[in-house]
Amino acid sequence: MDLRSRLDEKPDEDSRRDVFAEAGHGHGGRHAESVPEEGYSSDSMAEPAATQTAVLDDREHAMRLFRQMALVRRFEERTEEQYTRARIGGYCHLAIGEEAASVGAIDALQEGDALFASYRDHATALAVGSPPAAVMAELFGKDTGVAHGRGGSMHLLDVERRFFGGWGIVGAHLPIATGAALAFSHRDQPHAVLCQFGDGAMATGAYHEALNLASLWNLPIVFQAINNQYGMGTRVDQSNAEPELAKHGAAYRMHGERVDGNDVLAVREAAERLLTQARDERRPSLFETVTYRYRGHSVADAGKVYRTPEEVQSWRERDPITRYGLLLGERGIATGTDLEAVWEDVGAEVKEAIAEALSASFPSRDSLYEHLYGDEAWREQFGRMATGAPFGERGEEPEWQT
Repeated sequence: MDLRSRLDEKPDEDSRRDVFAEAGHGHGGRHAESVPEEGYSSDSMAEPAATQTAVLDDREHAMRLFRQMALVRRFEERTEEQYTRARIGGYCHLAIGEEAASVGAIDALQEGDALFASYRDHATALAVGSPPAAVMAELFGKDTGVAHGRGGSMHLLDVERRFFGGWGIVGAHLPIATGAALAFSHRDQPHAVLCQFGDGAMATGAYHEALNLASLWNLPIVFQAINNQYGMGTRVDQSNAEPELAKHGAAYRMHGERVDGNDVLAVREAAERLLTQARDERRPSLFETVTYRYRGHSVADAGKVYRTPEEVQSWRERDPITRYGLLLGERGIATGTDLEAVWEDVGAEVKEAIAEALSASFPSRDSLYEHLYGDEAWREQFGRMATGAPFGERGEEPEWQT
């Protein structure tokens, strides 16, 4: 079994991972083509991140990017396991394989910027710095979760860190993100919005409305289309007459740019440049990051009907974490032992996050209607309605169904 394929083995809870023992050896170059030939042309791909020497010259920064991607990978692998144990309710969408697209872009945000994302948002929350224990607790529906157990997997948020969701309706957050950019512009605030969404959202009316208004009003927003090749089970070229999604920006006289979403430094370079442009020049842009999800659309989807094992394997061989880890080895930034230590560290952190989430309490029944209405008398009003609620219609003390 080769180095790259070993990266994606699902380890046992306490096992060690030594996939980077060979870091720095046998790598054909970080900028090897990572986009399959069929349906995509590398001619339209933005240049690799050759200018990202500043990141690589700062070992702490370079290693932080690796750790962030490793944390996301391990967290999502363990999330899948927790879902099969019936500890996570509702839908659960994993982004295993897409780590560079999220981590690279979010790393370019500055203080005051705002971030919006779709329902595939575990990586988003972790990348902005939300504690893994709080994210896992939210998946478990616990009161210690980032949304106090009210949001679940699809509705993560961290207002303190300017992450405003986690939205469950495809494309619905794009006009809201555009509104946030309008607020920055109206208040003359020097910030920008990063709005992440999947390729499937580009077929919604809200997407077109948002980009049109952003361009008309010169708003400081970067629209990041995370192109993982499929909207549920429909291939991008089956749902888009122009499958090179960055070209869609031309319809709104908006700069469009296509980036290798498996190159964390290329993603970061483009995101930083476009966000700077948004802040300084009040110009929106469309930013396509081409990547792939190894799992199905959701945990309920095996992802085997609409794609072949060979296709999935071809993308595993371009894994973003392996690729970056090998680059760190080539540059003398990290040894295989260093990277192994990172994997062990994030594995322990996620294990502890699961333990904390399991031991946390569910929200109390009395708090069920909190945060719904601004009326100060809401508690009294809902109290009068309690006997007509699903658990008290016969007048007895309401109890949760089990």
